[in-house]
Amino acid sequence: MNNFEKLDRIFVPQLDEILGVKLPVLNDGFIRVVDYMGSDESIVQAARVSYGKGTKKMSEDRGLIRYLIRHQHTTPFEMCEIKLHLRVPMDTWRQWIRHRTANVNEYSTRYSIAIDASQKTKSNEWRIQAKDNKQGSEGFFPIEIGDKLTDRESDLQNFAREIYQERLSLGVAREQARKDLPLSTYTEAYWKVDLHNLLHFLKLRMENHAQFEIRSYANVIGNEIVKKWCPITWEAFNDYVLNSLTFSYQENEILKKIYSGKKQEAIDIADSFGWLKIVDTRFTKNIERMEFEEKLDKLGIDKPWE
Repeated sequence: MNNFEKLDRIFVPQLDEILGVKLPVLNDGFIRVVDYMGSDESIVQAARVSYGKGTKKMSEDRGLIRYLIRHQHTTPFEMCEIKLHLRVPMDTWRQWIRHRTANVNEYSTRYSIAIDASQKTKSNEWRIQAKDNKQGSEGFFPIEIGDKLTDRESDLQNFAREIYQERLSLGVAREQARKDLPLSTYTEAYWKVDLHNLLHFLKLRMENHAQFEIRSYANVIGNEIVKKWCPITWEAFNDYVLNSLTFSYQENEILKKIYSGKKQEAIDIADSFGWLKIVDTRFTKNIERMEFEEKLDKLGIDKPWE
């Protein structure tokens, strides 16, 4: 007879309600929870190195999790894992798979016929290339141009699929027949990740500057899955990560002068950092200054150099 205390598996009823349910993303994508391990309770257990239940009040558990998030103690969050099944466009998946802190198994078009679905762009969704950001966009094309772009997109996707099917019917190897499929073609994968690395993924991919398509998936994972799975962690993550602001040494120095009413000194400090170089009566592009200006906008503080 052993003296080990029997441990019950942790279940999260709210998450169990959507287990296996396909949550739609984009026009034909989805995410669904396949399995999970742990919960907020597991994080608390790991942090206290204790298997006991009911030893602390819920308010104290919440306080501990918020402390861990606030001070970037990551190991306890690695005690929770989740496995997702997702359908995602190949170009979006290329960004996703750069997060190498997960276990992945992807649908293979070497062995199977490519999924007969592509990500569609509505007429009002065609974005204009940003002038100051090589990897971003700003604004949308007029609807009349969007109509033409959407029609041409459909023509391209249909033609590419027709050629692909023609190759398969002739007996071309699947691994070669697939080579001209567009990146808008959907792929599927199982993605297993611990909560710490998932939160890092969400921090980057829910950010406003992230590409719309992958941000759409991240929003579903965060707001419809993690929120149900680990609600206390999700609350703390929103408070201390997603919706918080951090300031560099340079930014702190300028803020001190702003709050002291010393506008010119704030300008002088920014200029000493090389933030205020002027060419043709305009400030040259400076990423640090521009990011600080975004923070000032969020705080409702006027820029001292304007």
